[in-house]
Amino acid sequence: MEIDPSLIELQERYKLLIGAIVPRPIALVSTVSPDGRYNLAPFSFYNGIGSDPMSLLFCPSNSPSGTEKDTLRNAKPASEGGVGQFVVNVTTEAYERQMAAAAEDLPYGESEFEMTGLERAPSARVRPDRVALAPVCFECETTHVVRLNPGVPGGGNVVIGRVVHVFVRDGVVDERYRIDPERLRAVGRMAGLTYVRTRERFDIPWGREALGD
Repeated sequence: MEIDPSLIELQERYKLLIGAIVPRPIALVSTVSPDGRYNLAPFSFYNGIGSDPMSLLFCPSNSPSGTEKDTLRNAKPASEGGVGQFVVNVTTEAYERQMAAAAEDLPYGESEFEMTGLERAPSARVRPDRVALAPVCFECETTHVVRLNPGVPGGGNVVIGRVVHVFVRDGVVDERYRIDPERLRAVGRMAGLTYVRTRERFDIPWGREALGD
């Protein structure tokens, strides 16, 4: 099958992306509005960008009406009416169901923290609180927002943040800053309502050595 993306519907393009780009890490992003109302939402179009400067991105789409979703409204720079900060809380088995529940489309200003029962904890360098249960949290200042289709329902956006502080729970990281995957127990996203745990792992050397004898 050969597919021209411009000739199929938005939902079909979305299904191809989420079915083939797997497993995807899940950012549970916490933000706060300029007037102090907390928001929490999961994003599986998310990843690291680089370590100098330490940066990451997540991709909130536009709402069905074409407007900005709450996370983007809060995380966009202050010059655009937002706070310009956000926290990426790494999703783990300990709160996988609360993460999924946080996708509920609540009215702006109603807190997914309260709806899911997840507790907040103060961040060190940014206004939005982190998820208290999260073993790893990246506190970020927004540096760029790239709008791929402004005002269009489902239009894509890329939010890039510079990491200004990292919280890691004791026991999850060693003295060489290596995260223990068994203690982290991260959860990834597949297509539809399907998720994957990260307990089955294997090592492969880099380069030619990976091919074996």
